[in-house]
Amino acid sequence: MASPIIKVTSKSFSSHPVLREEITNVFPKTVFNEKRQVFDENGLIQFFRNADGIVVGLEPITDHILEACPNLKIIAKYGVGLDNLDLNECKRREINVGWTGGVNSRGVAEMTLCFMVGLSRNIFFSERRLRHDSDWSKIGGRDLSGQTIGIIGVGNIGKEVIKMLQPFGCNILVNDIFDQSRYYQSAGVKEATKEQIFSTADIISIHTTLDESTKQMVNKEALNAMKKHSYLINVARGGIVDQQALKMALLEGKIAGAAVDVFDVEPSSDEEFLNLPNIYCTPHTAGSSEESVLEMGRSAIGHLVNYFG
Repeated sequence: MASPIIKVTSKSFSSHPVLREEITNVFPKTVFNEKRQVFDENGLIQFFRNADGIVVGLEPITDHILEACPNLKIIAKYGVGLDNLDLNECKRREINVGWTGGVNSRGVAEMTLCFMVGLSRNIFFSERRLRHDSDWSKIGGRDLSGQTIGIIGVGNIGKEVIKMLQPFGCNILVNDIFDQSRYYQSAGVKEATKEQIFSTADIISIHTTLDESTKQMVNKEALNAMKKHSYLINVARGGIVDQQALKMALLEGKIAGAAVDVFDVEPSSDEEFLNLPNIYCTPHTAGSSEESVLEMGRSAIGHLVNYFG
């Protein structure tokens, strides 16, 4: 059997020497995103057109793209979210989807903990004021220890965050669509409704998938229910939070601040939002630690190997 043609769109995969070597050792006809392009739909069609298998990160894979790629047999996911794939069309067209949950959960959880400490202790905002305004105000914030933390979404990442929070003695409230009462009891956390979490937590961290049930779940009503001293963290997907509603809540001082790694449109061009004094933003890097990149890349390669034999 001739070697299959593999196309890789992910910029971080395409530029990683270890992943490049490992995939080309197995699939010598691998084509990478050498120019680190951000593809639109037409660009993806041109790039994928003759591919037998593709490795994708966050690129939206639509029915239009699938229709234009008659040779495509497998999509290997570089990452954990599947919201960018038209899974129904993949199934209808008998295109295999290779995916492994939790491959970057440790890295995302560590960044979440970083945000929690940074927001609580005023590290991010005092650093910014000191660097830009020579402001030497000693406003040290609050200890993370003992605070009430709300975790919405208790999958692989949510559980890692809970594990990391254990030494801090926080009061942890959790919410998930699945019944996990045994786990909650063993972890010493308390199940709560979303409404209870919004109204009582000092820090709320989002770890759900993005689908129709979670789209703009954090809206104006939810933000208005939060405490004025509370913080919101989103390292999941931008569409889960109504970005305009969050902007207004921050501008009007409805909440104390936020840390976001994901946006409704990426790369984000909303400079007013990015430059608000009470928000800390990162460019979707929670799952991009060196260890996470290798885990995600090797998972994608493994799915291709399993499929093509």
